[in-house]
Amino acid sequence: MSTSIAGTVSPCPLSTDERRTPPPSPDTLAYSLTLPAGPASARIARAATRVVLQAHGLADMTDAAVQVVAELAACACRFTPDSEVYVSLRYRDGDLRVILYDGHPRHTHPRLAAACDARRRAALRVLGCVVRACEGEWGFGEAREPGGGTRMWAVVPWRGARGYVGVGLLR
Repeated sequence: MSTSIAGTVSPCPLSTDERRTPPPSPDTLAYSLTLPAGPASARIARAATRVVLQAHGLADMTDAAVQVVAELAACACRFTPDSEVYVSLRYRDGDLRVILYDGHPRHTHPRLAAACDARRRAALRVLGCVVRACEGEWGFGEAREPGGGTRMWAVVPWRGARGYVGVGLLR
């Protein structure tokens, strides 16, 4: 309860208008998760992605999207010195955009930076195959957000993802 200036008591306003929140659709898909940087996080990220895609009418891109999220989450958890990783799922202009941030900072020494990038690229080899099969794009680099770390991302087009049948079965 709250008290007005005149001293009368009025209840806190509650929204009863369900029309304010649009129903889930591809255009309203915008989710973020912070997960512990541990072995179970890739599984949790996969499960959350399945539920989100189903709720927003994008179940036909689940196989590709879940694989992309799992690969990024596993890599983030492997490389982060922090206790958490951040996952973002957005659907815009016919593409699912997946971003993961981990706390691994960019090395200042060029050889260390190159070696670390090579290890990360090798860890994301399956991701690259899945994204290419869906005609998308992916990458990683220094996070521009406060606290630094690494930003990994993938753009998965709905057109390519809905026909995805697995990397080993494509050729």
